[in-house]
Amino acid sequence: MRNEELVKGMSNCVNHCNWCADACLNEENLKDMVECIRLDKACAAVCRALNDILVTEYKDVQKLVDYCIEMCEKCAEECEKFDSKHCKDCAEACRECAKNLRNFTA
Repeated sequence: MRNEELVKGMSNCVNHCNWCADACLNEENLKDMVECIRLDKACAAVCRALNDILVTEYKDVQKLVDYCIEMCEKCAEECEKFDSKHCKDCAEACRECAKNLRNFTA
């Protein structure tokens, strides 16, 4: 996988995480959404940081890639607990991002 394809996929994950976090704020059961919102924001931040580094073509990124995969998986697991479309779409974007990152380092 080329860096530009990976960067595009990671941007999709960041966008979905930010959208999900914002949409969660409008849920009736807001207290139940707190961990989802936190993970959405953290996942977006980690993916954005890795994204910024990958565009420089810096090569020593394996630890950050591994952490980004971990955050994407955690965020997906949390989002999958909820039935809302924004959570389901976010989980899918996070799983896709994690898969792309695994392929990138394979």
